[in-house]
Amino acid sequence: QVQLAESGGGTAQTGGSLSLSCKASTRTWKIYTMAWFRQAPGKEREVVAYVQGWDTYTTTYADSVKGRFFISRDNAKNTVLLEMNKLKPEDTAVYYCAAGPASSKYEYWGQGTQVAVSS
Repeated sequence: QVQLAESGGGTAQTGGSLSLSCKASTRTWKIYTMAWFRQAPGKEREVVAYVQGWDTYTTTYADSVKGRFFISRDNAKNTVLLEMNKLKPEDTAVYYCAAGPASSKYEYWGQGTQVAVSS
């Protein structure tokens, strides 16, 4: 069982920045693909970015956040970070950290953290 604990988020103005952090409680941290999802009110949950495990650490981003958001992992701290820059009101959502054996399969989820961007 993997537990994910998110922190960060909050409120920002358009054009501002926020950072999210997710710490995983597992010794097998390195094998997991780690991702950030988000869900805005009335919309389906969507993937924002993910970083693969197994020492590949390839990153992938949703088109809507490319060039603005950056995902990284710190294996020494079992942590994945999401740096969010040039925020837009449409980035407002609850953001979830997820872990799984592949980018198409996530088995563990964090509790979610709110991000609100004002215009």
